[in-house]
Amino acid sequence: MAGIVLGHELHLSMVWLWLLVAVVGVACLLWKWRHLQTITIMVGVVLFGALLMNVNGHSSDDSDSMTSRSRNFFFSQREVLLQRFADAGLSDDQYAIVAAMVLGDKSALSRDIKNTYSMTGASHVLALSGLHLGIIYALLSLLVVGRRWQLFSQILIILSIWAFVFLVGMPTSVVRAAVMLTVYALLALGHRPKMSVNTLAFTAVVMLLFQPSALFTISFQMSFMAVLSILLFVPLFEAVFTPEYLMTHRWVKWLWGMVAVSCAAQIGVAPLIAYYFGRFSVWFLLTNFIVIPAATLILYLSLLVLVIPQLAFLLVYVVGGLNSTLTKIAQLPGASIEGLHPTLTQTVLIYVVILALYVLLRLRLSRHPLRLSRR
Repeated sequence: MAGIVLGHELHLSMVWLWLLVAVVGVACLLWKWRHLQTITIMVGVVLFGALLMNVNGHSSDDSDSMTSRSRNFFFSQREVLLQRFADAGLSDDQYAIVAAMVLGDKSALSRDIKNTYSMTGASHVLALSGLHLGIIYALLSLLVVGRRWQLFSQILIILSIWAFVFLVGMPTSVVRAAVMLTVYALLALGHRPKMSVNTLAFTAVVMLLFQPSALFTISFQMSFMAVLSILLFVPLFEAVFTPEYLMTHRWVKWLWGMVAVSCAAQIGVAPLIAYYFGRFSVWFLLTNFIVIPAATLILYLSLLVLVIPQLAFLLVYVVGGLNSTLTKIAQLPGASIEGLHPTLTQTVLIYVVILALYVLLRLRLSRHPLRLSRR
């Protein structure tokens, strides 16, 4: 952050590049003194952020035309795919849901559909995010991954993921997921731990270096808070059952995994949703048990419809069923708590309380593990 501010306020010369190289070199030489090495690395990160911001500022005129041409190309390709869905027979709300869920085009969504998905806590499936990229990554992994060609297959998958990111207009949540999946693939090649808070932090730093203003957008905040909460709280939920029990009871593992991820993500984003939208969706857990499998099926069917348009009736049936189910959930008593609107100070304090509870639970479980079943 300091480097971003420094690069934004000052005009730097290429001397800073050589200074950055020198700082990195000194950091390597100080490997015996970890504290000095840490400080040197921090200085290097600040200088790198300042240099990158400065380079972006000087090259903006040259890169604007290239960026606009790239965006126009991918925008035209997206329009072609959207037209294919329309030609296949999708219309009205079915077309709007598929366009938003598959290609990130929300222009056709009606106010009623948006309100229904918002009240039930299903809005996240309409906004392309890690859920959608995760489904695509899993599908591509099944198709191309092989032990002999692991490096080639991972490169092919990552290139395909980034092509999809450009195709849908590079929304913040999709870029975040793509960066994390890229890091995930690289760590997988090195047989190292893949998803962690460090990976998420690295992703945030990379995105903020290229677009510092993203820090103040709702999508950036909600996307990163949801993933951070999942990384922190899901292990606490999983600690309720023994690994042996979950391995022998696959349905319990799947159901409890859905509960853990849904509740963890809700813990992370609920204060932000209340702050920005003044709403809390009471039936979010029931909704996620419906929309996540449905979103997976819709993505797969959408790919099939692009190849075989005659299968569009299946897609219409699934999307129609999802919409009608969510409409019924939205009509349940107390489906949504309205008019919350906490202040910024109150929202920050809520997150402080959540963090304190996380620390207490982590300490409690480390000393006295809770296991519902030991068989």
